[in-house]
Amino acid sequence: MKKLDMRNKAILFCDGSKCGKENKHNRKVFRGLIKQTEMKGEVELIKIHCTDNCKCAPVIGFQPDNAWYGEVSEKKIPQLFEEHIAHAKLLNHE
Repeated sequence: MKKLDMRNKAILFCDGSKCGKENKHNRKVFRGLIKQTEMKGEVELIKIHCTDNCKCAPVIGFQPDNAWYGEVSEKKIPQLFEEHIAHAKLLNHE
């Protein structure tokens, strides 16, 4: 068995039939924010199978916070990114 080096933070995108199309776009937006904040090696973007929360599509989760959100639109992404991903980086640079 080999231990894998993984990034400290991950954004999980439901890729089920209801979430997949919108989350494809959402992944692009998050990718842009990661690049813009120079956090490319710190965050993993992961597609996951259906979370069975189709009524709340699209669904996105943040680890290690274990925070999950439904009905995520592009306009909510910067706030979620700052809260769950960039917050620690901003604190370390103050």
